[in-house]
Amino acid sequence: MTSTAQPPQPGAREAHPDHLGHVIFITAAAAMGGFLFGYDSSVINGATVAIQGKFDVNADTLGWIIATALLGCAVGAAIAGRVADRIGRIRVMQIAASLFAISAIGSSLPFAAWDLTMWRFIGGLGIGMASVIGPAYIAEVAPPAYRGRLAAFQQAAIVTGIAVSQLVNWGILNMADGDQRGKLGGLEAWQWMLGVMVIPALLYGLLSFAIPESPRFLISVGRMTEAKKVLAEVEGTTVDVDARAAEIETAMHREHQSTFKDLLGGKFGFLPIVWIGIFLSVFQQLVGINVIFYYSNQLWQSIGHDPSSSFLYSFETSIVNIVGTVIAMIFVDRIGRKPLALIGSTGMAVALFTMAWAFSYRSGSGDDVSLPHGQGLVAIIAANAFVLFFALSWGVVVWVLLGEIFPNRIRAAALGVAASAQWLANFAITKTFPSMSEWSLTGSYIIYGAFAALSIPFVAKFVKETKGKTLEEMG
Repeated sequence: MTSTAQPPQPGAREAHPDHLGHVIFITAAAAMGGFLFGYDSSVINGATVAIQGKFDVNADTLGWIIATALLGCAVGAAIAGRVADRIGRIRVMQIAASLFAISAIGSSLPFAAWDLTMWRFIGGLGIGMASVIGPAYIAEVAPPAYRGRLAAFQQAAIVTGIAVSQLVNWGILNMADGDQRGKLGGLEAWQWMLGVMVIPALLYGLLSFAIPESPRFLISVGRMTEAKKVLAEVEGTTVDVDARAAEIETAMHREHQSTFKDLLGGKFGFLPIVWIGIFLSVFQQLVGINVIFYYSNQLWQSIGHDPSSSFLYSFETSIVNIVGTVIAMIFVDRIGRKPLALIGSTGMAVALFTMAWAFSYRSGSGDDVSLPHGQGLVAIIAANAFVLFFALSWGVVVWVLLGEIFPNRIRAAALGVAASAQWLANFAITKTFPSMSEWSLTGSYIIYGAFAALSIPFVAKFVKETKGKTLEEMG
């Protein structure tokens, strides 16, 4: 999808909708795609140990089962924009919800490891589409005066989805007497964990029928009367909707559709600013944040905690993630993107190296492993500190920077490259962690900590502060 080439008229900047609650409802409904993104990112956490036991797969195969969804995400994200430009934003939301619902049902009733992997790929397609269409739709319907606050709904929905999935998993586990493979209504507990995903998927689909199509898409296909009606709903009746619709139509004719070729020309292939975006995306994942959300239950069980305690620790981490995200939203426009990123990198590096130290005291083998009480407590505190520092910095800052650092003429294409790099780095970390943890948990966290430490000089030298600057100044 493309972005408006010129800013709105002054009247539009000051627009206040007649019914702000209605606009908030529209935004929250679209942000349900973010909720699905967060829910899927974490729900598999509750099933990893059971899946490995059920299908008798090794760590490498388990990594494929978990990480294949991310490949689906990459594909879904890559096609969402073009599909939405053809059939509309709402239809893409409905397709994404359908794919996720199908994935939830299939994942809960797999015959073997291979079809569980297939269902997760299908779910990834839906998540990838939703992760792109949600923010784009919100940006297109939000009144300019409220756009920043409403855009924050997407990230809030993601971290809420993570927390809710942890809580649901914990409840199901308790009903199964703490056994991930315990029977409940003819299915094992882990199957219910994956199957329950159908509920938010259906809710997302139903909500998509209750919100209007993007006025930008309506104008692009010549449905001007409908577009003006939506503009009046979301920007208020005091705005000249005829002028606003004409402004959007003019901007759409003038805007530049950036292509991959526009990104080339630097000493190392891409332009320097594109490499900065790629490295921001890659560093965000190489610190190992998704290990916490995909594998934390398995991690805590591997050092001697029982399944119920492991779920409780994972849920606690999700709450810390929400708190950190709120902190980032409060301070990203106050102290700036660069200082926040540097604070986060430093905190993450210290926390990860502390976790590596604690796990070096791990003793035993197989199912009989443990940490001394002191080191176990340190590991839990350090893990939560890591999540907090990530959430209050890189979790939000990277997406803010990616939306600001690129010149207008290459923004769309550069964002696509950076986002693809992020999905691929996410896949690499998620796929390799099971094997790396069998090799050495201490070594794994030293590697993640090293990437956090390397991000400090990278940000200090190459990332420019964008706080308070217009997008045009980025050119």
